[in-house]
Amino acid sequence: MGEHGTATDIDTRLATLKAAHRALDDRIRQLIAEGFSDALELQRLKKQKLALKDRIAFLERQRLPDIIA
Repeated sequence: MGEHGTATDIDTRLATLKAAHRALDDRIRQLIAEGFSDALELQRLKKQKLALKDRIAFLERQRLPDIIA
């Protein structure tokens, strides 16, 4: 795993990031359902959600061993 931590460290971080991603998704849905009209704030929240998704994908790739075919 090297500089990115052990598998357990990565799994812990992934769980935290996934929970944050779900919370942001729930918040965005709630704001939209309530008719929240601040498009800039919604865009900011969506960007945060996307950044979390990218980080989750990166860490998931770190969990997989390098396979040379």
